[in-house]
Amino acid sequence: MKKLSSTLFIFLIISFYSSYSQVKFDDFFIDKTLRIDYLHIGDAKTESIVFDKAYEYGIWAGSTKNTIDKFDNGRYYCKIYDATSGNLIFSKGYDTYFGEYRTTTPAINGQVKAYHESVLIPLPKNKIKFTIELRNKEQKLVQIYQIEIDPSDININRDNIIDKSVRVYKSHVSGNPHDKVDVVIISEGYDSNEDMKFLEDIKRFTEVFFSQEPYKTNQDKFNIYGIYKPSEESGIDIPQNKIYKKTAVNATFNSLGSDRYLLTEDNKTLRDVAAHAPYDVIYIMANTSKYGGGGIYNQFATFVNNNVWNEYVFLHEFGHAFAGLGDEYYTSDVSYNDFYPKGIEPTEPNLTALINKGDLKWREFITPGIEIPSLWEKADYEKMDKEWGVERAKLLKNISELKTSNAPESRIKSAEKEYQTAEKKRNDNLDRFFKTSKYSGEVGAFEGGGYSSQGIYRPMVDCIMFSKGKKPYCKVCENAIFNMIRFYTE
Repeated sequence: MKKLSSTLFIFLIISFYSSYSQVKFDDFFIDKTLRIDYLHIGDAKTESIVFDKAYEYGIWAGSTKNTIDKFDNGRYYCKIYDATSGNLIFSKGYDTYFGEYRTTTPAINGQVKAYHESVLIPLPKNKIKFTIELRNKEQKLVQIYQIEIDPSDININRDNIIDKSVRVYKSHVSGNPHDKVDVVIISEGYDSNEDMKFLEDIKRFTEVFFSQEPYKTNQDKFNIYGIYKPSEESGIDIPQNKIYKKTAVNATFNSLGSDRYLLTEDNKTLRDVAAHAPYDVIYIMANTSKYGGGGIYNQFATFVNNNVWNEYVFLHEFGHAFAGLGDEYYTSDVSYNDFYPKGIEPTEPNLTALINKGDLKWREFITPGIEIPSLWEKADYEKMDKEWGVERAKLLKNISELKTSNAPESRIKSAEKEYQTAEKKRNDNLDRFFKTSKYSGEVGAFEGGGYSSQGIYRPMVDCIMFSKGKKPYCKVCENAIFNMIRFYTE
């Protein structure tokens, strides 16, 4: 694999950060948080924003140096302008639940839905213009909403947010939130008798997190908090199995109609719980053995605590929510349609439409002499995946039928074990396949990614953003995460 010289690496970092126009924090902001809530309404063809409420609380968790986001990632951008001077003083790119919904079949068929969303900014000293921009079909940002907000407005909610049922545990604290990445992990489906289980799980996943690069060598740049709010019932909603639970933040499987997609539409409750600690990243830890998770860039992520693949899900989904990484897999079923339109370059740092291969976004990592695009063993992989898909469907159908018919627990566990054994065998075979690829360890442009078999390319043959297992992020993904760590901490 191509090695970057230390001089070139330093040059890339300096060049990246020299592009940021600095805003003097104390000139425009107070060290508190302003949460702006709104409703995002529409379908595939229409959308509108309706202001809900603003909340003032706590210290500002983000950087006081880097307030302008120039990663150019995310379908949406929040931009804050000083109302008097018109100067841009804060911005942040992000994705949304609504943005995903509008690519689904119900949205295409005209079914209008409303999603509650939040943007956090440092508390401004004076009036601001709060704007939201959306990427058009050409990926250009266009403003779709604006409102003036006066921080002295008596309608801003300044109530004490403390919920006496909520407890905050410091899992890993290394310093001031302003120069650390602050992560909150929220309990979901842990009842009032499972507080010690939550503590044990927080400790376990903190260790998992710091076992992986680039987090491992940057432990001193993170604060991790566990936020325990007991749920009325243990477990979470699994609609496919007619299981419904009363839980802290109302997360559920079958989000957007996908069996394994785990999200919550109760954004207000989620934000109220998260506000008990300073945060840059929200993680929801679901108390279940079912496989699944989800991650939305600069919104929140979910993972499960008790599945054979939970460590993989934990690290994979963090890549989405924190660094805006795209899914590199393309053979699994998803609910999206035309998620990456043909001929348009994705904004995610680890996906490309290869429109200009001479200016590839990860060109500094390319293996010398590799052809672009890089013709990997794609047909062999797809054959293996198709065979597994047939076997997988049969095994999962059997489990689902046993659960919905209230079969004995022993039969259900036996069926689940049979599935886990088959899946492990399949993934072991895949790992061997990737390791014996002629492109193993090399960086190029490999077709297949972003839910598309053709037209979207990923940086390496394998990566934790591509397939399951204990494996690293590819070099491009790792670099994107590292750049985001730098943004928050330096």
